[in-house]
Amino acid sequence: MGNIRISKIIWLKMIFESVPEKTFLIAEAGVNHNGSLETAIRLCEMAKISGANAIKFQTWVTENIVIKGAPQAIYQEQNTNKIRDQFSLLKELELSFDKFEKIYNFCKSIDLEFLSTPDDLDSLNFLVNKIGLQTIKIGSGEITNIPFLREIGKISEKIIMSTGMCEMKDIEYAIRALGNPEKDRLVILHCTSSYPCPYEYVNLDVINTFKKKFEYEIGYSDHTLGTTVAIGAVALGASVIEKHFTLNKNMYGPDHSTSLEPEEFRKMSDQIRIIEKSKGNVIKNIQEIEKDSRKKVTKMIVAKNPIKKGSILDESNVSLLRTGNYGLNGQDWDHLMGKRSRRSYKRNELIDKNELN
Repeated sequence: MGNIRISKIIWLKMIFESVPEKTFLIAEAGVNHNGSLETAIRLCEMAKISGANAIKFQTWVTENIVIKGAPQAIYQEQNTNKIRDQFSLLKELELSFDKFEKIYNFCKSIDLEFLSTPDDLDSLNFLVNKIGLQTIKIGSGEITNIPFLREIGKISEKIIMSTGMCEMKDIEYAIRALGNPEKDRLVILHCTSSYPCPYEYVNLDVINTFKKKFEYEIGYSDHTLGTTVAIGAVALGASVIEKHFTLNKNMYGPDHSTSLEPEEFRKMSDQIRIIEKSKGNVIKNIQEIEKDSRKKVTKMIVAKNPIKKGSILDESNVSLLRTGNYGLNGQDWDHLMGKRSRRSYKRNELIDKNELN
């Protein structure tokens, strides 16, 4: 069954590979490796096959980010059916820097961009200075961590910042802390930090608010179930989509149940590529593909019955019919009424454009 799924995914990839890619798709692996290097590598393989441009993990040293006894988030307790502190959960899911270096090198070998969200300074320095990561992803939980943001702004070439759990003033403060990055250095992701996020709390229209407010590229980090909202975000102008990714939703862990499996991610990718191709441009004009239909189905002004030269043209002797040829259309009707014909016409003959002079 697995091989059949992979074959179908590859076939779909071939069909859509000619569609120009504009939306940057991030498979959010996060902690869905469950602390296993082998699972992390497999996630990278499947993300590539599934149409992702990048895969994103989370890098941290547990002792640097949380105190023992700090409670889990409600969704973590619900999704793991286990009540314990954050420290023990994160320690169980932590991957060493050595393992992340192997993951980074594997991604490089399959031409998949490796991204990660550092949660502490040691992890940030490892990602930037050790493996040379050019783009740093800032999670929503760090948007008020001003000292950390200042350091990211100093050493990162490019930044992607999620904006869950905050207001506009928090985002503006964060941008200042990052050093007011140049236009091409920062991507802002609209986000609602709920796992899963009910549709009524998504507020996709914030994407338009961000596009008007900021000069930066705008994307969307999606935590809803399914793919509909992510696809809608692209239609609204999001140029980056981040979506949780897992090998199997039934695996144990806090994020698996709200993630997409490879085939689901592939379908989302295909649909997004169709949306971006369909968006076209902002100019409303007659498309080349419409020209034949316009000629064949637009009604033109014709003689309803034979008309003698000098006759008054009115509703009694002209009408609008499809002729398969261009002539005067309904927009010329009012200008034609009451004029004397300059020549004679046979029944159903196109009225000459000179009649308007």
